[in-house]
Amino acid sequence: MTDVLNEGVGRRLVPYSEGLALQSRLHDEVVSGAAPDTLVLLEHEAVYTAGKRTEPSERPAGAAGGGTPVIDVDRGGKITWHGPGQLVGYPIVRLPDPIDVVAYVRMLEQLLLDVVASLGVDAHRVDGRSGIWTTVDGLECKLGAIGIRVASGVTTHGFALNCSNPLEPYAAIVACGIRDAGVTTLSEVLGRRVEPREVVEAVVSRFVSPREAAGGHPLVSAVSAVSGVVPALAVAS
Repeated sequence: MTDVLNEGVGRRLVPYSEGLALQSRLHDEVVSGAAPDTLVLLEHEAVYTAGKRTEPSERPAGAAGGGTPVIDVDRGGKITWHGPGQLVGYPIVRLPDPIDVVAYVRMLEQLLLDVVASLGVDAHRVDGRSGIWTTVDGLECKLGAIGIRVASGVTTHGFALNCSNPLEPYAAIVACGIRDAGVTTLSEVLGRRVEPREVVEAVVSRFVSPREAAGGHPLVSAVSAVSGVVPALAVAS
């Protein structure tokens, strides 16, 4: 059974350092068996996070980032932006043996594809690139990003789904190290404002941990989108 921890989506912005500390604590608890697999959902204060493969040329130069802090993190991938209007999910979950990181990334992509499809958005994968994408005026644009870390068989970091966030911060970086594509949001694609809080239930109702997926775990309970820990819906996509 997976727990869902909603850190006030739509009501508060979580400093990135607080999110890291929460992930670290939950990771240790899941590793030790003191806590079940847990999905954390939140919105961050504006921040750039640079994964281990970020090149200097991909970071904001001078005043280009508008004073937004850049934090180096231990996940895979390159630099991206988090901030208001973006739904961030941190699944702190144990991967079944044998550990298959690629399969886990594909599972997160499928989760996001199913979520945006439920809103009427046609998104897809792009060969050789993680995350989910949609085509805007002939240009491939990233709608949801994924970056993870696995230690002691348990994951941290996760996914970010662009809902109503501004796109200007991406102009200061080479987002995810990709120079020949764009970035978009659910609001831009649908032509109406879609807030992160409106997407929480769709994410939770479709999320299933890798161990539950491996065991064919059925749909088990109703979802609550209020702040706090609630049972997650477990259903295979």
